[in-house]
Amino acid sequence: MKRKYADRRNWTRVIEKRFNLIYIENIELNGYLSITYIDKVKEPLIVGVQEKELCLADEGYIWTQYFPKDKNYAVTMMFNEKHELIQMYFDICTGNKLSESGILYYDDLYLDVVLLSSGEILLFDEDELEEALEKNDITKEQYDLAYLEANNIMEYAKKNKKELIGISDKYLKYMLS
Repeated sequence: MKRKYADRRNWTRVIEKRFNLIYIENIELNGYLSITYIDKVKEPLIVGVQEKELCLADEGYIWTQYFPKDKNYAVTMMFNEKHELIQMYFDICTGNKLSESGILYYDDLYLDVVLLSSGEILLFDEDELEEALEKNDITKEQYDLAYLEANNIMEYAKKNKKELIGISDKYLKYMLS
């Protein structure tokens, strides 16, 4: 399993960044919310999605992340320099935890759900999940948990696309203020 830290300490593509993390508890969110200002990069992060190229990280871009309490996912909302949502990226994980030094992290269960700003919902990395199970990097229970969580997120996103996109914009503004 890959351990991922909220502050993205091992992100070599980004040369300069600013990071802030807060705890938030209200009707919509219950967990940690972070913001990463991407100030300087070695090169932009461009990925191919649905036969299109999306720039996900470049100078002036902002990523906010939500790490819900007692849930098995973390979601990253990626915004361009104009603060327009590019995508919401749900990492399925074993839960969100704090290290002894107070840094938030999660152990990634490989499977990912993406909600594009266009409303398309995609499932990624099923092959990585299968390989992890075959290599005994994860248990059958973790494998099943990954699919259960991904399916729940996809069903919710299908019914609540506009709400999810609206919440991402709302909490970007909240973190910017």
